Amino acid sequence: MLTLYMRSTCPFCQRVIQMAENLNVALELKDVDEDTAALAELEVKTSGSQVPYLVDSEKEVAMFESSDIIEYLRENYANTGATMAVAKSRVHVGGSVCESCEG
Repeated sequence: MLTLYMRSTCPFCQRVIQMAENLNVALELKDVDEDTAALAELEVKTSGSQVPYLVDSEKEVAMFESSDIIEYLRENYANTGATMAVAKSRVHVGGSVCESCEG
């Protein structure tokens, strides 16, 4: 099970959540601002309250830092039914109009 200790107002937490959604990875979200028990758990596990904090109980891995968490999710869960949207590059040259972005 993957558990993410997070705050809804934390942009780094939101990056992790978005990547998990893109990879179709289920996370148990524990918002430490809304759930005092979750905050207490986080403080016991880490001696602090820094988020995001990911715990992968199946692999006995725990980590801070959104970039490290995202890399971990990609390396360990990217091939488990992930769907990634591919963005097409758009270049407007000399006032030309791109139909796909309507202008």
